[in-house]
Amino acid sequence: MNISEKYTDFQIDALEKLVSIPSPTGYTSRAAKWIAEQLEGMGYAPEITNRGNVNCLVGGDCSRGDGLILSAHFDTLGAMVRAIKPNGRLRIARLGGPALGSYEAENCVVITRGGREIEGTLQMNEPSAHVAGGSLTEKKRVPDEMQVVLDIVTSSADETHKAGVENGDIVAFDPRFRRTEGGYIKSRFLDDKAGCATLLALAKYIKDESVSPKRAVWLVFTCHEEVGTGAANGLPENCTEMIALDMGCVGDDLVCTEREVSICVIDGGGPYDYDMVGEMKAICERENIPHALDMYPYYGSDAGAAVRSCYHLRHGCIGPGVYASHGYERTHRDGLYASLRLCAAYALK
Repeated sequence: MNISEKYTDFQIDALEKLVSIPSPTGYTSRAAKWIAEQLEGMGYAPEITNRGNVNCLVGGDCSRGDGLILSAHFDTLGAMVRAIKPNGRLRIARLGGPALGSYEAENCVVITRGGREIEGTLQMNEPSAHVAGGSLTEKKRVPDEMQVVLDIVTSSADETHKAGVENGDIVAFDPRFRRTEGGYIKSRFLDDKAGCATLLALAKYIKDESVSPKRAVWLVFTCHEEVGTGAANGLPENCTEMIALDMGCVGDDLVCTEREVSICVIDGGGPYDYDMVGEMKAICERENIPHALDMYPYYGSDAGAAVRSCYHLRHGCIGPGVYASHGYERTHRDGLYASLRLCAAYALK
């Protein structure tokens, strides 16, 4: 299947726009609306579910009863205000599992319930080496040792509270999106806005090229994956297979690189469907799609969540290789392109 790389240009443009929309788990409606608007602009009829996911049929015959769900999640890691400290700074609780060592000294925005956005920075409780001395390097990078320093004049809990900040306010971190001349994409939240951008590119390809899937093909964008319940409910009916398009991990003891699509064989929830893995591998070999098979013991996906919720689906999980997951992540346009090609070939076979 010959898909122009112009659709990967679209993937990267969509990714840059989507990562700029704050969507930590629990604060995702803005991103859901944006995704729905993109699909509507292509001529589709997406639905935002009661839970906040976005479901969209992109073609095919629903009456056949053998539909395919392709999912990706647009909720990200982040934080929430746990308490306002006596000095006016903020203690945080993590949303999902951000590796806080890589978030140290990162810019952020506190989004208040009153609609105000207040800039700040995540710092150690005492971030100055000239004050903390050697203890600065010895401290663990955990919530109790860190604080958000707000970029407003405040030196007390009362002043911060008067600025509109309350417990439970969302803390969204700067994605720091970058494109390099060598084709690498560096950003926070490639997990899993890269997957969302890939599904949007697939939808655009189907519409632009007037492709007609035989079976029903549903795109499902979920908003609670980082806490394990993204695809636990609200999935389309009359489907028999589901592929979660998430991230492929890059690291020691793994084969995948950022320039390939990863086909996950097993994760922390157990093995993926053996025959689906084999078929996707065969597609990659036939279509010369750069790929790798790997296992991720500290990983879970929306497809796994759906199966645990008793959806009777064969399931798989794929995604572009992503380095430094849950930190400042990196992928490559080749891996994005490979993921799009595999999605299209499997969905349109």
